[in-house]
Amino acid sequence: MARVHGYLLASRSPLTEREIRAALGLSHRAAALALAESEAWGLVERLSEPRRSGRRGPAGTAYVAIGDHWRWFGRVVAQRKLREGDPTVAALESASAEAHREAAAQPGDAELTELAAWLADFLAFVRLFDRAIGIVPGLEPRQVEAGLRLLGALSDETVRRLIALGTALPADDLVPLLEALAELSPAQARTLLGPIGRLVRLGRGRRPPRV
Repeated sequence: MARVHGYLLASRSPLTEREIRAALGLSHRAAALALAESEAWGLVERLSEPRRSGRRGPAGTAYVAIGDHWRWFGRVVAQRKLREGDPTVAALESASAEAHREAAAQPGDAELTELAAWLADFLAFVRLFDRAIGIVPGLEPRQVEAGLRLLGALSDETVRRLIALGTALPADDLVPLLEALAELSPAQARTLLGPIGRLVRLGRGRRPPRV
């Protein structure tokens, strides 16, 4: 699948299964299965019109890879979550529930109690990670691009400071503030950020240079 998908990406043009098979030295079955799986992931699309790849024989179905990197990224994340993240969370939920039932039935078993507590803690971690990953497929490709480009424009030091600042503030104060900011329209946000930006620039002008 990786070879077929990579070849379509590098070719940047529609190709038939016959052309892919000839270029990569694959059997008909291997090429067909790889194309079907790539379609299932949403990384390859069929063209509505068949394409002739030789002088003889009927025209074949043509395939083209998703060329938009950010659209491709969102689909990969969505499928990895569906195929790997969701089953992992479900398995951990089942294991954690079973461990807690057994621990409740055997309160004197310290090892079982410790295992149940560890599973609950690990499940909470995996759920947080899974939720963060799950946000990406719900965004438009251009939103993902803009968000990551904004992150790329910030220095590592600035990002670390923002994370440190966010973790230092009480969640009960920070969460309502972020929720209120999320309700603003772009025009309202620009109006609000204008005076703040001027104050920040003024403060930087008065700040002594770093040594």
